[in-house]
Parts: sequence; structure tokens; C-alpha cells
Amino acid sequence: MKIALIAAHPDPSSFTLSVARTIRETASSRGHAVEMRDLYAMDFEPRLKLSEIVGRPGFGPAPDVISERARLADAGAFIFVYPFWINAAPAILKGYIDRVFGFGFAFGPGPGANTPLLTDKKLLSFTSSGAPTDWAEKTGALNAERTIFEHHIAALAGLTILDHIHFGGIVPGIRSDVVMRHLQTARSAIAAHF
Repeated sequence: MKIALIAAHPDPSSFTLSVARTIRETASSRGHAVEMRDLYAMDFEPRLKLSEIVGRPGFGPAPDVISERARLADAGAFIFVYPFWINAAPAILKGYIDRVFGFGFAFGPGPGANTPLLTDKKLLSFTSSGAPTDWAEKTGALNAERTIFEHHIAALAGLTILDHIHFGGIVPGIRSDVVMRHLQTARSAIAAHF
């Protein structure tokens, strides 16, 4: 299966990108093709253009979005890897979803409503926060992200949700044994789902 691995963190040595690289290596070792999209390394433009809004004159995806959609078209699964910043996904990831997973790719016209276009594909999310996981749960931050990604975006696109794995307490100077344990969790999740 082809897996589209979409990661959002500006620091190549970050925990987020360590998780993404671990996912890529694990999935590849299991025979899957992985299309890694490191949004910051790509310098992805997250701002939705006026012409990309459905119903506007000249509506249509921009050339960078057309190219990105072509890279993802044959993926059987999407894996998002990102940190919580102010208890939400980084703006670059939200912009990527707005532009790439918009009308014509994730959903299209239908009788009386939008029609999901990714119904044969899966979604797996890995998130992290500086706050402990129980705090992210207690304050509603984790549930809010799950609502946006798993309940809204996945439902709009018709994606099957595999899991959402959250790593709390990810702070500068985190012990290496804790990082290794979390990376093993990522490996195990990939092995379980792919």
C-alpha cells in the first residue's frame, strides 16, 4: 500500500520528525511505499487563494495543489504527524488540509450535499504536546483535535479512522529512553495497522 505521511514541524531534529522518520522506516520495511510530505521542508504555502474557494470566478486548485494531489492520489492511507501549538495543529497543516484536502480531492458535489471521495482510504494520526496527556484530555484539547481531524475531516472525506496516538510531556531535554519508548509505540502502531 502507498502511505502518504504528512508531517508538520520546522525543526528537522524535533520529536515530531523523529516519529515521522520512524513511521516511514517501519512502513517501508513492511513493504509499503511511503510518500513523506515534510511541510516545512517543502516550504508549503498554507494560505488558501481566493480562486481556490468553491463558487468564485475562475475556481480551481492552484498548480502547487494540483501537483500535491497527484502525489497523494494513489495513497491508501494518510498519516498525520504534528505537535499541538496552543492546543491545536500548526497553521501550516491546517492550510495544507484547506488547500489539498479541499473540494475536488477529499470531497465533491453530490445530490443535496457533498460526496466523500476518499472512502477507500484510511487515516492515522500521531500528535504530541508539551503538556501531559491527561492534561490535554482534561482540558479538552485532545478531544478538540480529534473532533476536527477524525470526526469532521475524516467524515467529510469518507476516511476510515485507524487511531489517534498522542504523546504528552514532549519538552526540550526529554530523556532519550522516553523518546525511544514513544518511537517503539509508533513502530507498534504501524505494525498493527499496516
